[in-house]
Amino acid sequence: MTRAWILPSLMVLCGVVAATGPVLRGEAGLAVAYALVFLVLAGVCSPLVFPRSVGEEEARRRSAADGRPVVYWRPGCTYCLRLRLRLGRRAHRLHWVNIWRDPAGAAAVRAVNDGDETVPTVFVAGRPHTNPDPRWVRELL
Repeated sequence: MTRAWILPSLMVLCGVVAATGPVLRGEAGLAVAYALVFLVLAGVCSPLVFPRSVGEEEARRRSAADGRPVVYWRPGCTYCLRLRLRLGRRAHRLHWVNIWRDPAGAAAVRAVNDGDETVPTVFVAGRPHTNPDPRWVRELL
């Protein structure tokens, strides 16, 4: 769980370091701008941007019941972030599994990606699609 927050924490730390110089020079506006930019970056890189994750078993059960795709992801993955941002509000219609929090989810991803934890991996009707085009996933919804 803690490694999901390493990148956002580093972004906040970089923001503090970047804002320190302008503060010491008396440029408060520039310091605030730096701090805000890095806080936004930290927020985007955090798990808070993604819908609430469920376990792998629960996601498969829900998918079988409602037919919605299951997305396996991990924090800090730029491709996962790209998919999430391009889906917009529709992202909540999918079932999301954080492979760093769910060992069964990580095992499912490794099983279909030759032992690699390549994400995002989207299961549609039981068939895996590794790093699919966000437009295609959006059309499924």
